[in-house]
Amino acid sequence: MRLDAQFRTTLYGAFALLFVTGAAWYFVHQQALSENEIWQELGAYLLMIHGGAAMLALMLLGALVPLHVQRAWRISRNRITGTIMLSFNAALILTSFGLYYAGSEKLRPWMSEIHTAAGFCLPALLVGHIAVGRRSRENRAGRT
Repeated sequence: MRLDAQFRTTLYGAFALLFVTGAAWYFVHQQALSENEIWQELGAYLLMIHGGAAMLALMLLGALVPLHVQRAWRISRNRITGTIMLSFNAALILTSFGLYYAGSEKLRPWMSEIHTAAGFCLPALLVGHIAVGRRSRENRAGRT
């Protein structure tokens, strides 16, 4: 279920931007705890870029459902890693919503930890999903 090259490049670019800005924000946030104004300002800019990339990723994920997910599910391809990818993306979406809109100071640390952990895991999961998909495609090609 290979994606169109332009769509694939845009999707990977959005995920890469999300990872880089999220990881950079995580590092900067640790520095900002010292209340240094430069770190706090940099953290705010990183969150703006991260949020914009998240909006793009949401659009791309929405397009991915009919283009890739539904078709692959119907023909029973890469269901395990696909389900893991969908689950982690759903966790990231739900926790980001909670971080942005939930005012509960009790929930916020949990949301943050889950979001951070899922975000740091997602690149490895994506690489694994792609590798499994390519291997199954090569196995099918070898059988025909």
